[in-house]
Amino acid sequence: MPAGLQSSPSSSLPRVRVSPEATGRRERQLLSVTITTMKLGELATRLGAELRGEASLEVTGVKGIEDAGPSEVTFVANPHYAGLARTTRAAAVLVEPEFPEIAVATLRIRNPYHAFSRALGMFYQPPAYPPGVHPTSVIDPTAEIGPDAHIGAYVVVGPGVKLGPQATLLPHVVLYPGVQVGSHFFAHAHAVVREHCVLGDHVTLENGAIVGADGFGFSKNDAGEWEKIPQSGPVRLGNRVDVQANACVDRATVGATEIGDGTKIDNLVQVGHGSRVGGNSLLCAQVGLAGSSEVGNNAILAGQAGVAGHCSLGDGVILTAQSGVSHDVPAGKMVSGSPAFDNRLWLRATALFQRLPELAKRLERLEKKVAASSEEESR
Repeated sequence: MPAGLQSSPSSSLPRVRVSPEATGRRERQLLSVTITTMKLGELATRLGAELRGEASLEVTGVKGIEDAGPSEVTFVANPHYAGLARTTRAAAVLVEPEFPEIAVATLRIRNPYHAFSRALGMFYQPPAYPPGVHPTSVIDPTAEIGPDAHIGAYVVVGPGVKLGPQATLLPHVVLYPGVQVGSHFFAHAHAVVREHCVLGDHVTLENGAIVGADGFGFSKNDAGEWEKIPQSGPVRLGNRVDVQANACVDRATVGATEIGDGTKIDNLVQVGHGSRVGGNSLLCAQVGLAGSSEVGNNAILAGQAGVAGHCSLGDGVILTAQSGVSHDVPAGKMVSGSPAFDNRLWLRATALFQRLPELAKRLERLEKKVAASSEEESR
């Protein structure tokens, strides 16, 4: 057990307390960032990539293809950027196995974009947050804090909270009463989890994310005035769920709002009360789900897409950017537009839309010609 932690008499989970000396050590350690240098051959081995080039070449980092320098690695995953691989200054380029030969070294692998992500993690490590509790934090005596927790300045942990091992709560995070969180929870500054919500393992909340705020529920009374409907159901987030900055996942009127394992929720997304999102889905920036929406597994809702209440989207559905859905969408469909319909038909329709002025003029000329012909025949 780390220095400064005290065991709770009613639980095997320790309650966190820390001395001022430990607090000082912790804050000094927060500033540490590790940048690694390695040989290109070692990087290829770690990634499981085929190297075509000089294995002894030293590389110091990872950058985009237009910015990478002679000691840095870049990648090509989109064919649109393939031409830049021939002019890049990078030491090496991560590419697919069939990519043509180029002047610089190549690291050939089936998923170069994911390999780029892994390589980035080898060269850059985010700040470390060692166990300890800032003296300005407020932790209710009934809260159960797992081992190796980092509790930052002005964090508030309410009554009955159960926080799993190796949690990191950065400044001004608030956990309301009865929250239950699994292991390796990471909450950035100003994230909030409301009462009785349940979060799985390896959940990350970015700055300002709100999990479990009241759903937008109101009913009119006999006088025609809106009265608030109590929002009694919690939010349940599965394992490995990420909720990005200023996104909101609302609690349910009854039942629960549920997000499946591995789903990622981007900045400024709104998940309405009682909605259910399956596993491994993506809700991109400014997506909005009205109450009681259902989204299946492996779905992608691109930026600013919207789903009306009580609509169901099947597994693998893709909504392209700014699509508006007011009906159920079968599994595997890609839809576009507002109101949304089949993507291929939408592409044809938008191509025609740009020609509407020209087609209108042609129609007008044709109508005049027909009218003149009819007039001549009537004579």
